Amino acid sequence: MYRARPGAGPASGSGLKRGRFRRMERRVLGRTGLRVSALGFGGSEIGYENASLRDVERLLAAALDAGLNVIDTAECYFGSERLIGRAASPRRAEFFLFTKCGHDQGFGLPEWTPRLIEATVERSLRLLRTDRVDLLQLHSCREKVLEKGDVIETLERLRSAGKTRFIGYSGDGSDALAAVRTGRFDALQISISVADQEAIDLVLPEARERGLGIITKRSIANAAWRSRSRPADAYHHPYWERLGKLDYPFLKGPLAGSIATALRFTLAVPGVATALVGTKTPGRWEENAALVSAGPLPPGEYDAIRSRWKAVASKGWTGQV
Repeated sequence: MYRARPGAGPASGSGLKRGRFRRMERRVLGRTGLRVSALGFGGSEIGYENASLRDVERLLAAALDAGLNVIDTAECYFGSERLIGRAASPRRAEFFLFTKCGHDQGFGLPEWTPRLIEATVERSLRLLRTDRVDLLQLHSCREKVLEKGDVIETLERLRSAGKTRFIGYSGDGSDALAAVRTGRFDALQISISVADQEAIDLVLPEARERGLGIITKRSIANAAWRSRSRPADAYHHPYWERLGKLDYPFLKGPLAGSIATALRFTLAVPGVATALVGTKTPGRWEENAALVSAGPLPPGEYDAIRSRWKAVASKGWTGQV
């Protein structure tokens, strides 16, 4: 079980090999005070795409060696929590661990009861092989549920009980704005990318004013522009269609360069502390670390992307869960 303070140094007995360390930029995650790596690992793909334990061990070893110190997952990402627990728990003291509970998706499912939230959090801790996470987030919780208050109270009780250090909200649009306005969360995870900029004007100004730490999800829009034809997976359709209309010039260049521009754009958004990127490909993290080492986009390039969005984006282009 986890006992050491995150960032205190390597845990003994690690099963993950350590390679050459590349320094990655650190940013403060709002009022939490956590100094997080600019690039974070998003754990959805390893769960949804059924990654092998061996690949996840290699992937997370490379990520930690490249300077990453944020791993984010969720109880609904199928086997993601189990894989992360098995692969990374020996190096638990080297990273901040975030997870999420509940996942409404608008179907009226009963995820939003205090009893079930507490049970799923206990399950997450067992799977992650730790006695606490650094950030526990409500996952795509609707405004009407937030207004009742009991789910937020449940997270606050779990924080008081030592199950998490901080609590946060993960979601988009008016629901995310409502979460920010409760004043009870420490962090916000929200969709921001070259294909997803609604939050920059709608939510981030108040989130920054209230001191919330900002985490971005789908930070490179799933690199949906890689496919010249409509992707087979419907999950990628919204961004593929948007990017076709936005028609950014940089997307026509080499893939590595376009991914670097997209990621550096997200990291240039005021208030963003860490940008989550997911992969199940071992070794990709050293490449990602190199991409962000150039720092945020120059103001002129950033402003050009923002201007194109404002000129083209439709009202319905809200954040993607």
